[in-house]
Amino acid sequence: MRILVIEDELQLARHVARALSRHGHDPIQQHDGAAGLKAALDQSPDLIVLDLNLPSLDGFSVLVKLKQAQCPARVLILTARGEVEYRVKGLKAGADDYLAKPFSMEELIARVEALGRRGATPTAADLLEVADLHLDVQHRRVTRAGQLIALSPREFDVLQVLMQEPRRIFSRTELCERVWQRDHEYDTRTVEIFITRLRKKVDAGFKEALIHTIRSVGYTIQPPEGTGSTPR
Repeated sequence: MRILVIEDELQLARHVARALSRHGHDPIQQHDGAAGLKAALDQSPDLIVLDLNLPSLDGFSVLVKLKQAQCPARVLILTARGEVEYRVKGLKAGADDYLAKPFSMEELIARVEALGRRGATPTAADLLEVADLHLDVQHRRVTRAGQLIALSPREFDVLQVLMQEPRRIFSRTELCERVWQRDHEYDTRTVEIFITRLRKKVDAGFKEALIHTIRSVGYTIQPPEGTGSTPR
């Protein structure tokens, strides 16, 4: 991967770059926020290791501008600000991971490579489609007719199970076993709650409903007549 390291401590930046090189990556170094932002937008790195305490433009500002520019690179924040409030702020601003200093180089490499796997090109099994509803498994992103749908983790998991086998009818028990996995973690009545939430988010405002209840049997997702439903 091409990895941009934006770090104002020169010795640390070189140390990180050497470690990345040893693991087969192509590191680029920048040592202040403005130069780092320009490099991120001009050189299209796959991943950015970003310090927060930077001259000219702090790391939070860099992160916000990257997201405004729709930069696709994954971002790992690397900083001495290890307090929970900073972690939360960084993740909410769009960072993909956060590692506090001092850190283990082995952990940094492991986190970088995990983010690289997450940013890999999705396979057909990662992209599910039912009519105009699209679900990206890898990035946990759902859209309908191009509109982004915000789902909770459990709502996403229930929808994913339904979309993996469109037109199949799932009983409450099977949905629970697929999503919650352990008997003590669920009550089958909980499924009704999540199906109701999904209907409001996925079907509300659209002419054709995709999620259906089959009375006394279970739940299914299916496209309107004449439309398709396939993993892409």
